[in-house]
Amino acid sequence: MLTRQVTVASASGLHARPAKIVAQTARVCGAAVRVAKGDKNVNAASILSLMTLGAYQGDVVEVQVEEVENAPAILDLLCELIETDLDHELPAILTDKAK
Repeated sequence: MLTRQVTVASASGLHARPAKIVAQTARVCGAAVRVAKGDKNVNAASILSLMTLGAYQGDVVEVQVEEVENAPAILDLLCELIETDLDHELPAILTDKAK
C-alpha cells in the first residue's frame, strides 16, 4: 500500500463539500483508498466515514492507496485534493477535466 501524510487545507476540514469531493474521486479511481487520522482508518469512498475522522484544517492525515498500476497518480490526486481548500477552489486537474 502506498501512503503519504498530508495536511488538511479546507477551512471546514474533511466535512461536507471537501468530503464529498474526496469520496467521489476515491470511488472512481479504481483502487481501494483509505484515510487515517490517529487510530481511525476509514474508507475514503464514503463521505460519512471521512466526516467521522474529525479531521480539521491543519490536521495531518495519512492517505493510503492499494498497490495498483496507477497508484502513484491516484495518491497524488487525492493528496492534492486534501491539501486544497475545497470550500473555495478546485484543483486545476478537476477543472481541466470538466472542460
